[in-house]
This record gives sequence, structure tokens and C-alpha cells, in this order.
Amino acid sequence: MQYHYDGYVGRNPWIRNAEGTGRNRSAELPETMDVLIVGAGPAGIVQAAQLTESPEVRTRIIEARPQRLAAGRADGLFPRSCETFQAFEFYDEIAHEAAHMREMSFWGPHPENPAEIACGARADGPPAYVSEFPILTVNQARVIDYFAERAENGPARISINYGVEFLDLVVHETGEYPVQVRINDEHGIERTVSAKYVVGCDGARRKVRSCIDVELVTDPADQAWAVIDMLANTDFPDFRTRSGIQSDKDGSILLIPREGGFLTRFYVSLETPNDENRARIRATTAEEAIARANRILHPCSVDVREVTWFSIYEVRHPVAQSFDDVAAKNDPSLNPRVFIAGDACHTHSAKAGQGMNVSIQDGWNLSWKLGQVPTGRSEGSLLKTYNEERQDVAQTLIDYDKEWSAMMSRSPEETEGPHEIVDFFVNTANFPGGFDTRYEQSSLTGGTEHQQLTEGFPVGMRFKSAQVSRVCDTTTVHLGHHFRADGRWRLNAFADESGQEVAALADWLEHSADSPITAYTAEGQDIDSVFDAKVIYQQDYHDVDINKVPRRFLPKVGQAQIMDWEKVYTAIGHQDIFAERGIDRAGALVVVRPDMYVAQVLPLSARAELAEFFVQNMAAPKVPEFS
Repeated sequence: MQYHYDGYVGRNPWIRNAEGTGRNRSAELPETMDVLIVGAGPAGIVQAAQLTESPEVRTRIIEARPQRLAAGRADGLFPRSCETFQAFEFYDEIAHEAAHMREMSFWGPHPENPAEIACGARADGPPAYVSEFPILTVNQARVIDYFAERAENGPARISINYGVEFLDLVVHETGEYPVQVRINDEHGIERTVSAKYVVGCDGARRKVRSCIDVELVTDPADQAWAVIDMLANTDFPDFRTRSGIQSDKDGSILLIPREGGFLTRFYVSLETPNDENRARIRATTAEEAIARANRILHPCSVDVREVTWFSIYEVRHPVAQSFDDVAAKNDPSLNPRVFIAGDACHTHSAKAGQGMNVSIQDGWNLSWKLGQVPTGRSEGSLLKTYNEERQDVAQTLIDYDKEWSAMMSRSPEETEGPHEIVDFFVNTANFPGGFDTRYEQSSLTGGTEHQQLTEGFPVGMRFKSAQVSRVCDTTTVHLGHHFRADGRWRLNAFADESGQEVAALADWLEHSADSPITAYTAEGQDIDSVFDAKVIYQQDYHDVDINKVPRRFLPKVGQAQIMDWEKVYTAIGHQDIFAERGIDRAGALVVVRPDMYVAQVLPLSARAELAEFFVQNMAAPKVPEFS
């Protein structure tokens, strides 16, 4: 991490100086605010962690629970979430306490003795060319803890107001704070507060969604599962490997090793639910589920010493048909004021492990936009892109989960054997990994007319990192790991062979009145406060004279105006990023959104196109006002 840019820091550098609304912050919920987040689950807390980077935006987050979540239901974290943790600067810590998933085994009836199970196939986890990050499992409560710490230690000092219950809301057509929200505060006193924007991340409660008349389409999957977190002894050899286990007659188990080396989760299939047996299925005890698990595992067995969590759930696949109040009304003349995210707008089975992962991406997609609109950096119409982008992702998630959960629930005679599941698992790995999302062309995502300049960075998809050399200290680093969830746009300039084109671009970015940096950076702000520009040269780092690098890539920042040396990189000979990502040797500019998605690919000479792109989504800066 980088610090000391505002002077020497002798304390914990993760606790940054309070700014704007973070100064003299009151613990009590105010009467008015810019953004009110309802619910401190994954979708809500990631927004608080992002909006702490916008201290001029008055943000509050409320949670009906009286205190911190002790144990969460979700636990699977796929590589896209790990990339997100890296951007929020806590990946190393959470990865250290998590269980790492490198392989998945698939067990089925023994071909010679179907009453017993046998290992039929194995599948590797995401290969390195897909992502440098693994699949992890860790308690959802710990994920929330890390995001909450980030929010509390950031400039806006955003902390959760526990014990505050959302009751309802009304959206008015006019007024500076048009959303009136009725709550019961932590003292049990009913109050009404007002906000510019409200985000419902209240999960299964879905109270916010019910206030904006969003249609919910539900497609029951006729599946019921028992979930058991356990401390146990067993002779099942893959007890610490993610496993799908299918018996001849007694159903299936999805086994997930949990963090800490001893905890394990079983998803145990139950009877197909219907109106006659639903009450009995819901009354299934942990003891009954464990007995069923032992029948599935035969000839192996499991001796459960402690059940740490147990639940029964039925797969229903509900998905909201709109993610904000305006999309629900289908009125293009209005800009949205109320949003829903995470489980409030899509739920599904736990077998694909996507609930927490997709919820985090919902929250990140929306929150950086909420950081721009109240400050005047973007118009309110920008917020329409949240529904446009994330509703399609939710529907794709439901479609994927239907297929995966149905496959895991089939009896052996309905499948072609373990290899059918392995093939599906391998062929669709990019989707649960979080890498199939591709945003369509919009005000935030450009066209693909210049995609041939860098085929490895598809427009609309997440920026896929690769290794480079940092010139200043000769360190090999991942370019994507320098990305921070700080609300800034990234301008990654891949230099031409001579360096002349990238130098001309740097001069234009710094001095032209048409440059987005000039147009959208307020007077008195650091030159990289809105746009973080980096250069990646083709030659070896020994051949780059850093004193000849354009000053735009060596900006002076902070109160003392100290030069930032860490924006100049080169390709690595044996892992040339230009070759790995198909980057034209004539150079290319890759524009990356604040949520790490590629917004545009342009030639280094495309000045007008770059300026026109940001005219669509940015506005002239305003001086922030704090109260």
C-alpha cells in the first residue's frame, strides 16, 4: 500500500485520516442523508466500504440485528470476489484464514457394487490462465467484518447503526431529500428520516422491495436440502476436498471444507417437496439429516461430534424483474431513487456458491455510482445503468443455478455418470468464477470497434490482471493488484514501441482543455484524484529512463506534492503482457471503470473518442459541501 503522501504516518496506516462527513461524525442516525443503506449483509456492507471513499457523500447503513453477525450462511468465495477483496485491500488477511479449494472430486455408485460409493472423477479448480486467485471458503460474517473495518477506517468513517429496523418508505416527486423512510431506531422509537437515495439490502425480509412494487418471478425447483456445519470424524478420504457425492438410492451430498482445518459443511438432499410432505421436510432434524448422510456415504461414515449450524431450505429461484423504483414503473423520464441488491432481488440454491459473490458485485456496481451522483460528478441518469447491468446478471445466475442444482439432485439412472457433472463443472467454470459477466454498450461501456488492439481485455468484462515489472523498484507485480476500490477511473496506457505516441497522449491528458483529467478534476484536487493513469512500456525495465517518462505518469500528489513513482511499468520478457493479452505493438489505451470492468479500448491517438466517451457519464466538478 501507499501512504505518507500527506506527511509522515507513524500509526496504523490502514486507518486513514477522516475527511468531509467523517469529521466529527455522530453515532446517531441523522434526520437527512444522501444515501441510506438498509441491511449490512454482503451487498450492503460493500457499499459502505466503497462510499467511505466519498466522504462528501453523507452515507449511513442500518441493520435490524442488534449486533454483529456471528455466523453467516454463505461461505464460498470465487476468484472474482478475491479480486474484489484485493481492490479493497484485505485479500491477504482473509485468504490466510480461509480454506483454499484447489480441486473437486465427484463420487457415485460403485460400478460393481452400487450400494457403495466410489470416486469417479476429479476436476481442477480455476487454472492460472483464468485467474491467479483461488476459490475460498470462509464464514460470511468474517467477510462482512473485513468490509466493515474498511468502511470504518476510511475517510468517511462509516459504521453500522445496529438495532435499527426499516418499516417503510415513500418516494416524493420533489425535494432535496425525496425519499422519506420510517424506522424504529435502536431505542425502539419510531422516527422518519429522509434521504436522496435508499438501497434495500435486507435479504429475505425484502421490505424495501415491497415498497416500490417490484415484480418477483419465482420458479420452484422441487428440491429441498439440509445444511449442516459440523465438527466430525470420518473415514471418507475426501473430507477436506470439495466433493459431490451421489448415492444409488439415498440422494446426494455436496461437501464443502470450511476454514480453520476442522469445520465441514454438508448439503444433504431430502425428499422432493410437495404440498403433502413440505411440513414434514421442514421439520427434519439434524440427527435425521446426519443419518441420511451416513447412508449416502456408505461404506464410509461420519461421526458428528458437534453441529455448529443447521438449517433446511427449499430451492425456489425468485428473481426481481427490476432493481430500482423507476425500472419498476417503466418511466424513462425519471431517475431512480430506491434500489435493491443482493438477496433482496435474487435467491437460489447454495450448491453453486453464488449468493454472497453476486451480492458483492451488485453492491460494488451501484456504490461507486452513488459516490459520483450526489457530488455532481455525474448526472442522476447514471444510476439507471445499475438495473440495466445487474438485472441481466441475476437472470443468468438463476438459469445457471437451475441447471447445476438439478444436476446435483438427479438420481444415478438419470445421469451418464460422474463425468457428465465434471464436464458441466469444467465447461461452465468461468460463470461461477465471476468472469462471464459482460456489460453491454452504454454510457459506461464503449463499443468494440477497436477491440483488436487488445483482445485480452474485452470491453464490458472485468480487467484481467497480468504480471509486469514496476520500474522504480524493479519489483514484479500484478498490474490489476494496483487497482484500488477508491472510486477512480483507470487509464492504462500500453506504450507504442518508440514511446512517442504514449508521450503525446500524456501531454494531451495533462494540458489540453479537452482532456477528461482537465475537465473533471476540480481545482485544488490531486491530478490523479479522479483518473489514475499508468503506463506500461514494452521494453525491459533496465531500458526505461524514468527521468524521461512523461510527468503525467509520475504525478505529484498530497499536501507536500510528493512524486508517485508507482505508475510506471514494463513488460516481463518471459511473461510479456503485450503477448499474453494480445496488445498491439502500436500501443493501446484501456479505460477501466471504478468497479474494475473494461469501459473502452482505444488507440493512443484517439483523443476525441476518449473525450466524447466521458461526456456521456461525467459532469463538471463541484466544490463539496459538508454539514
